[in-house]
Amino acid sequence: MMESNGNPPEAVLPGGQDAAPATETAPPARKRPRPGERRVQILQTLAAMLEHPRGEKITTAALAARLSVSEAALYRHFASKAQMYEGLIAFIEQTVFGLINQITTTEEHGLRQVQAIVRMLLSFAEKNPGMTRVLTGEALVGEHERLQDRINQMVDRIEASLRQCLKIAVTQGAFPADADVALRTALVMAYVQGQWHRYAKSGFRKSPGERVDAQLRVLLG
Repeated sequence: MMESNGNPPEAVLPGGQDAAPATETAPPARKRPRPGERRVQILQTLAAMLEHPRGEKITTAALAARLSVSEAALYRHFASKAQMYEGLIAFIEQTVFGLINQITTTEEHGLRQVQAIVRMLLSFAEKNPGMTRVLTGEALVGEHERLQDRINQMVDRIEASLRQCLKIAVTQGAFPADADVALRTALVMAYVQGQWHRYAKSGFRKSPGERVDAQLRVLLG
């Protein structure tokens, strides 16, 4: 889950209340969020609300209420709810492709690259259930179609990375030279997406990484 280095603003005593005695420590002054901090808080809260698929409908009014701010305050940071979802998608992209790059840089064996990427994709979903609903498109129903297009493009990029890893495995003799790499990669990606959907549809009870090693042996055998 995204992390912010700052703390949320603290409550302020209402005007007209007697001041605290001089012997007591005065309450901390209200802190204004640092530049960019409020955007992070908004996205954190949106992601947390997405973790409850059967809960309240996510509206800007509900999001503002969770943050104890006005809807106008939200729109000072994001022009629309669609732009907030784009912020979540950007975080997912940055995290996932950063980890893929790390895996392919540190692991030279193509087949192990594929296995590590698949485990990472399932682990990311399990640690970020709200964002899993973004990855599956469930949270984007009724939102602007460009959001689903962006998720589709991200999935295509992940599949391209997996395909390149399998091609390396072929050159290393770890995967059959006559294998249909594109077909096998599509199958692996379909497995990952299926596990994401299973996790979300179960109310985040069924771990997406359950028996992943055994299933990878079947997929890549």
